[in-house]
Amino acid sequence: MSFVDLSGDGGVQKQILQEGTGDETPSNGCTVSLHYTGTLDSDGKQFDSSRDRNEPFEFKLGQGSVIKAFDMGVATMKLGEKCILKCAPDYAYGASGSPPNIPPNSTLNFELEMLGWKGEDLSPKSDQAIVRYIQKVGEGKKTPNDGAFVKIHLVGQHDGKVFEERDLEFTLGEGEESGVVSGVEIALEKFKKMETSKLILKPQFAFGAEGKSELGVPANAVVEYIVTLKEFEREPDSWKLDDVERMEQAKLFKEKGTGYFKENKFKLALKMYEKSLSFLSSSDSQESKQSQLAVYLNKALCYQKLNDHDEAKDACNEALNIDKKSVKALYRRGQSRLSLGDFEKALEDFNAVREIEPENKAALNQATICKQKIKDYNEQQKKVFANMFTKFAKSDKQ
Repeated sequence: MSFVDLSGDGGVQKQILQEGTGDETPSNGCTVSLHYTGTLDSDGKQFDSSRDRNEPFEFKLGQGSVIKAFDMGVATMKLGEKCILKCAPDYAYGASGSPPNIPPNSTLNFELEMLGWKGEDLSPKSDQAIVRYIQKVGEGKKTPNDGAFVKIHLVGQHDGKVFEERDLEFTLGEGEESGVVSGVEIALEKFKKMETSKLILKPQFAFGAEGKSELGVPANAVVEYIVTLKEFEREPDSWKLDDVERMEQAKLFKEKGTGYFKENKFKLALKMYEKSLSFLSSSDSQESKQSQLAVYLNKALCYQKLNDHDEAKDACNEALNIDKKSVKALYRRGQSRLSLGDFEKALEDFNAVREIEPENKAALNQATICKQKIKDYNEQQKKVFANMFTKFAKSDKQ
């Protein structure tokens, strides 16, 4: 089989020695595994071989971590394929070479065998929970950010069966509203315009332990999506805005959060409140501080609705850092401390509320509950110790 010009200028030429299987080839971002043997074109002298080391060579494709010819040639290889890659100096080690084994301006020949590849890992914990295989490279360099407005086409599959196919428009971070799973949202922040990619999503970034019975997706299912990003409009970066514009963005997200809260969509509400805070964090103005206070109070309420009282308490602490006499922050922290069984600290919070607002009946009621809880706990402890001493006394007599 003759050589094929991959670079268009004769700089990278490929000759297939053994056809690979299937139609797929690795895409940029994939970690490829292969064997290679490198020789000088001038005299056939071998300068390196992974086979001699009995250790496959792995690298991330398209990241510039290897010579240009490798990135270009390996991207065309199918599973199990063997080929010769002829690499001109400009696509290898150039005018400087790689002393002492590769002289300056050397044309190199590599015999390659594709052993396999893993998709690009986009998961937050780098645990292969969100894996991408690019099928069609996108345009330009820009990608959507959290809060960007996107238009996509997606096809969801499980066990070889399509369970959804649709075009939709939504704001990144709010995909839940449109039934978009979190793994697709996270991955889209890495997409370029008009890119099409296959995503493999583990359950925690798809339909979780519950599955989606109406779509025919069982519990704890790994699913596959083919996603095309057709258009997007990035959300403005906070640092590019002036103070007035930042305040407008913060207000917008706070209002969105409150809307979701009223619909009992507390996780979405929290996302919006976090976005609001991101636009407020760079300003020390009194208006900004008051807005931050309101958002932290709203976050505390969301966490309480989700029964996450540790996070609710932290949100209250942030609010109290802004205003140590915030009645709402003290009261809500007291509620969370009470739920966490920290009765003494909860009582302190409700008493602090009553110092500021002596007529606050809600705080009085909560303080009464705390005192009863403390009394019940102390009586229970007395009984425990009494029983313990009785057992010790019996043991001593024996």
